[in-house]
Amino acid sequence: MKVRLAAELQPDSIVDGDGVRTVVWFQGCSHNCLGCHNPQSHDFNGGFEIDIEDIYKEIDSLKYQNGLTLSGGDPFFQPEAALEITKYAKSKGYNVWSYTGFTYENLLKISDDNPVIKELLDNLDVLIDGKFEQDKKSFNCKYRGSTNQRIIDLNKTREKGELILLY
Repeated sequence: MKVRLAAELQPDSIVDGDGVRTVVWFQGCSHNCLGCHNPQSHDFNGGFEIDIEDIYKEIDSLKYQNGLTLSGGDPFFQPEAALEITKYAKSKGYNVWSYTGFTYENLLKISDDNPVIKELLDNLDVLIDGKFEQDKKSFNCKYRGSTNQRIIDLNKTREKGELILLY
């Protein structure tokens, strides 16, 4: 399986989730948020293709990381690849976070027609959802760019059957 990425994997991030993480930068996004910090990742034909097995090898070579973050672009535009990467990272003991411009509720609706999205959500630990909104930009937001975005604890959400925010 191939995946289209916007950049090489980025280890040692401390701003894309709790702990020391590696970020996978997915290519492709149609949200087109004004002020996006990664607009070069929007073009669905941009970036580069890589075999998912090569990502597994990079994950295997990581040291001193406790998590993996899916970002972009938007990983939910490549849900099959995002799911496989997530499952592999989880098998290695990583917690997995994902950013998306979709809301959690919208992803649940979309998953009615695309069950891979539901499976991806079921394998993630944390979801940062919602479009970046320039007029709600705040440097006081932990792990997100604007105050409308939510950091959802998906493990507790599944456990309690209701939306639980991490922060």
